Amino acid sequence: MYQWRKFEFFEEKLGGGKCKIPEEISGKIECASSGRGKLVIGCDDGTVSLLDRGLNFNFGFQAHSSSALFLQMLKQRNFLVSIGEDEQISPQQSGMCLKVFDLDKMQPEGSSTTSPDCIGILRIFTNQFPQAKITSFLVLEEAPPILLIAIGLDNGCIYCIKGDIARERITRFKLQVDSSSGEGNSSVTGLGFRLDGQALLLFAVTPNSVSLFSMQNQPPRRQLLDQIGCNVNSVAMSDRSELIIGRPEAVYFYEVDGRGPCWAFEGEKKFLGWYRGYLLCVIADQRNGKNTFNIYDLKNRLIAHSLVVKEVSHMLCEWGNIILIMTDKSALCIGEKDMESKLDMLFKKNLYTVAINLVQTQQADASATAEVLRKYGDHLYSKQDYDEAMAQYIHTIGHLEPSYVIQKFLDAQRIYNLTNYLENLHEKGLASKDHTTLLLNCYTKLKDVEKLNVFIKSEDGVGEHKFDVETAIRVCRAANYHEHAMYVAKKAGRHEWYLKILLEDLGRYDEALQYISSLEPSQAGVTVKEYGKILIEHKPAETINILMRLCTEDIELAKRVTSNGGYLSMLPSPVDFLNIFIHHPQSLMDFLEKCTDKVKDSPAQVEIHNTLLELYLSIDLNFPSISQVNNGTDFNIKARTAPNGKLAVDGKNLSIEKDTLERREKGLRLLKSAWPADLEHPLYDVDLAIILCEMNAFKEGLLYLYEKMKLFKEVIACYMQVHDHEGLIACCKRLGDSGKGGDPTLWADLLKYFGELGEDCSKEVKEVLTYIERDDILPPIIVLQTLSRNPCLTLSVIKDYIARKLEQESKLIEEDRRAIEKYQEDTMAMRKEIQDLRTNARIFQLSKCTACTFTLDLPAVHFMCMHSFHQRCLGDNEKECPECAPEYRSVMEMKRSLEQNSKDQDQFFQQVKSSKDGFSVIAEYFGKGVISKTSNGSTGTARSDSISSSSGF
Repeated sequence: MYQWRKFEFFEEKLGGGKCKIPEEISGKIECASSGRGKLVIGCDDGTVSLLDRGLNFNFGFQAHSSSALFLQMLKQRNFLVSIGEDEQISPQQSGMCLKVFDLDKMQPEGSSTTSPDCIGILRIFTNQFPQAKITSFLVLEEAPPILLIAIGLDNGCIYCIKGDIARERITRFKLQVDSSSGEGNSSVTGLGFRLDGQALLLFAVTPNSVSLFSMQNQPPRRQLLDQIGCNVNSVAMSDRSELIIGRPEAVYFYEVDGRGPCWAFEGEKKFLGWYRGYLLCVIADQRNGKNTFNIYDLKNRLIAHSLVVKEVSHMLCEWGNIILIMTDKSALCIGEKDMESKLDMLFKKNLYTVAINLVQTQQADASATAEVLRKYGDHLYSKQDYDEAMAQYIHTIGHLEPSYVIQKFLDAQRIYNLTNYLENLHEKGLASKDHTTLLLNCYTKLKDVEKLNVFIKSEDGVGEHKFDVETAIRVCRAANYHEHAMYVAKKAGRHEWYLKILLEDLGRYDEALQYISSLEPSQAGVTVKEYGKILIEHKPAETINILMRLCTEDIELAKRVTSNGGYLSMLPSPVDFLNIFIHHPQSLMDFLEKCTDKVKDSPAQVEIHNTLLELYLSIDLNFPSISQVNNGTDFNIKARTAPNGKLAVDGKNLSIEKDTLERREKGLRLLKSAWPADLEHPLYDVDLAIILCEMNAFKEGLLYLYEKMKLFKEVIACYMQVHDHEGLIACCKRLGDSGKGGDPTLWADLLKYFGELGEDCSKEVKEVLTYIERDDILPPIIVLQTLSRNPCLTLSVIKDYIARKLEQESKLIEEDRRAIEKYQEDTMAMRKEIQDLRTNARIFQLSKCTACTFTLDLPAVHFMCMHSFHQRCLGDNEKECPECAPEYRSVMEMKRSLEQNSKDQDQFFQQVKSSKDGFSVIAEYFGKGVISKTSNGSTGTARSDSISSSSGF
């Protein structure tokens, strides 16, 4: 005890020693209790008073007629249980009664006194339970409204009452603690209930013994725990339901199995209590006769408060305070200081270990504990005790900002401590990238390869989670610990970093290729895209083999598994890897050729063919973008077109020329093979192919594409550009035959070309005129106008053509003249017949019916067409001749058809455009009277028809 430090963790409340019990309480205080925010005091005059938080009188009532001996406030319900003396009913019966008051129910208004409702009164002593002096009293609330009341007597017995006292449904039983009698040392000085799971236990203390009763047994079984005891008021229960007794030599703790810890606090224990983990003792010092009130913190082995007090009559705990009631009716209220005040007190005395133990035992939050540890670490650091300071800082990990500690230990002399802190930071998974960088730098500066191995190559399976992988790799690379960096990258599955080290730092290309081959296809594809440029530069053949496996792996199996190309679409596309060949077009060409040879129906075949065409047709085997990258490097190879239309290459290196020609042959084969006859569109971009052919002066490919696209005029334009007259005429013979799907107008373009040529081309013109005349493509006047522009051509070139055309035109004119004369004769005959019908009578001389050929008799019908019929042969149709009606109807139908066609403008213009001689179509419409027709109706109708006809046309 004398070695324990004393602190002032508590302070006096309510004015300190000036606090007194209210004057309304006039009797001698016999008992007191607290609970539910109230302080209850019982006096020898039977009154019970209730005090509030400031120890102010609230109200009082007469609980017993003589005296109140014991009180207890219940916790679950606002009930007060009291034991006191009342008037005796008879001399044989004791006046000792137990009462239960409901403090929520007061007497009705209008009564003279303010008192709670007494819901139960019980006589304690009966014939079966003889009278004795009550020395202790305890109430246990079981399931409401059941109460278990234990009353200790001076004869060593305990009277127990269990049940609902308000309804008088109770059972009584007796427990015998000590059978000794007449010696004055068998009284029950203390009681304590303990719930151990479902078992209910009762501690009983006498001056000579400590006993334990198992209440679940019937009858309850007694177990003797110790053969020493204590006096009244020296018994308490801890918050862990341990029994505490105070004797002059020590304070003892008891569990259900016997005596537990013992604390040697000397002096007579007049009062004993327990408050929030603290042991409360009022100790009488026999040497000076003074009483000392001590508050012990048993876990931290310190005295939290010590105070000399007067004679104490009662000790209570309520409102978070400790209340001591003195015999002179003064009171002392003591409350615990807040944690911050207690810690400040300890910090001023540099008692950091005490502060740490204090916050830990009082279950303070982790941040408060960390703050105490930080201050302790700062204190040790100021004393240059760096090892112990770091030990404290390590305990703050997770709450204290790591930079606070790191900044203190950045000095090279304290790098070991910093390494220790960073290791713990990583161990708890709280390290950032910067912390990992710093720790690895510490290892490398210390050249501690062993620790670096432990940190990097830890076999606990969680190494990748203890630090930032990318940071560790970067630091190890910078410090030339390439093997460690590779280990981390491989373990963490960071394949790109592993390859980066192999290729950029170590130059181990074969190992890198082998590593890529071991990866999953998806991962291998990503890594090749990232580092393929380096691999192509140093190991082109091996890299292409890997790419082939990636793009065509298990292709035969895929074809067997699925027929719709679903699996093929899952494979990497060769197009995805084009960027790695940016400086190596020859390798790209080899790769794409292998892909097209192995995979015939790749989803990316259009892109592949486009790229191959660009490679095949390029003069310098390069991309336009690469030419920019090469800053316009001149390869001394320039394209020009030879007179025969072939591509010539100027350059000293014949092998380059040969390679260029071979590639162009491949390009032409690709243009043809990738556009099968059964496909409408080719397996490449036609527009791109035309641009490539034009850029690289590849005439053969350009002519093929124009012909496939039926751009015949562009085809002959190519021949015209190079003045290849023989090829031009041969091309027109092939493409100008309309019977084979050609375009005859090509001959007109060809004639126009020769007419504007400006040189003698009589032979070619004669041959062109032959085909123009054969297919009647152009009128002679157009031919003459076109050829007249060429000053080098003479009239002899077209003399025979003009003579034949004039002869032909003369024949046509003669035929037209004869047709006109015939039509005029027919017209005159028709007009004469019409005039005759209008002016002269018709004589019908037929004697037989035209229909039945029998002799004609009346009634008969005669038609103006000179046909006669029996009326019976005509039936209902008497308005038209059956013989002439079909011909008339066909004429009328034709007329209606022409009128309907005149309203169809699209058809009219289409006939004009498609006809060789558009004027003849217009003349035909006029000749049939379609366009010039006018209405025979009224003026208004005619105007309306004219307007509608005009707008419709």
